[in-house]
Amino acid sequence: MIDFSLTDEQKELQQRARRFAQEYMIPYAHYYDKTGEFPRSIIRKAWEEGLMNLSIPKEFGGPGLGVMEQCIVVEEMAAGCAGMTTSIYVNSLGAEPILVAGNAEQKEKYLKPLTEDLKFVSFACSEPGMGSDVAGIQTRVKKDGGHYIINGSKFWITNAPYADYFTVIASLDPSQRHKSLCVFIVDADTPGLKTGRPVEKMGHRASTTSSVMFRDVKVPEENLLGKEGEGFKIAMATFALTRPAIAAFATGLARSAMEYAREYVNKRVAFTQKLREFEVIQFKLAEMYMRIEASRLLYLKAAWEADRTGDSTIPASVAKAYATDAAMWIASEAVQIHGGYGYIDQLPLEKIFRDAKLYQIYEGTSEIQRLILGRHVLSGYRPAMEKIPRWYNNKPPDFE
Repeated sequence: MIDFSLTDEQKELQQRARRFAQEYMIPYAHYYDKTGEFPRSIIRKAWEEGLMNLSIPKEFGGPGLGVMEQCIVVEEMAAGCAGMTTSIYVNSLGAEPILVAGNAEQKEKYLKPLTEDLKFVSFACSEPGMGSDVAGIQTRVKKDGGHYIINGSKFWITNAPYADYFTVIASLDPSQRHKSLCVFIVDADTPGLKTGRPVEKMGHRASTTSSVMFRDVKVPEENLLGKEGEGFKIAMATFALTRPAIAAFATGLARSAMEYAREYVNKRVAFTQKLREFEVIQFKLAEMYMRIEASRLLYLKAAWEADRTGDSTIPASVAKAYATDAAMWIASEAVQIHGGYGYIDQLPLEKIFRDAKLYQIYEGTSEIQRLILGRHVLSGYRPAMEKIPRWYNNKPPDFE
């Protein structure tokens, strides 16, 4: 049986996130976008409202919610401010490797503090020369007695200057690519670990991003997640659980862009008519709505699969590729509908347009998603036709 309704608990969570976005995010989004300041007070409020660290199990003080609930919250909050939501949600990304591969002691030590006070955990995977190619990580790690020594650099790390600890992917031997990767929990105050100056970005300016440098960083062996060589598997398992939320991010932003466009065409008069009366405008809004509906259904399916099996790789790639492309198109069309007003910062459309682009890039570019899906069609997909029939010049049988 297929049921598209939300439970009462999910509806309450959705309304709570929606109220938070409208009360605490939208009114201050312009300020943080322009200043680039880290919105710590907003994030603390999200933490106090129980809208952060949603995947942490109840035994460690969290709500123990699934991917579905996380996506529902993310859509609402991304409609308020994409940048703030990134900095709020990244704790889920940073903590996911611990949830996937951590032992009881690691979970107790590093997950529980996230629920007791506002703390940040960042996911340190990308590097200056490596983004979506996780197997190409160059940050080196070597065993030294009861410790590991990490050397290298990470880039594009969300919340890095404010992180209390990092989940770091490093390689025992980069020439072995995915076979040599390991994941570690690294405390931010470990000697030799430094974060760089926050980078200025096109969008998501309310989210702080910087580099992280490791110079002979000494990590105790008990901070290794899983076993040596399991880093790639852990990273892929992490993305399989977090990638549906990126589609939810894009859906929320797209919905916001459509609603701003809807409000504008109801007020704006051109050629003695309101814009809403022009068929070309109605068609644009109709296309926006169709793509948003499709995006939501795709991320809900991916989230359902993640909660059901723990692996949403294929549906999550479909959802992310489609929803992020849809968000970029919808943001662009919303700017177009606003005309000159869409191009200036008196209205939020230019910010939404800048924010939208990132969704096609992070947590696996749109091109990477298509590579995953192309390989799936060729090697993993099970055709409905057991044998491709010869379809030409066949004489029809006599069914009488």
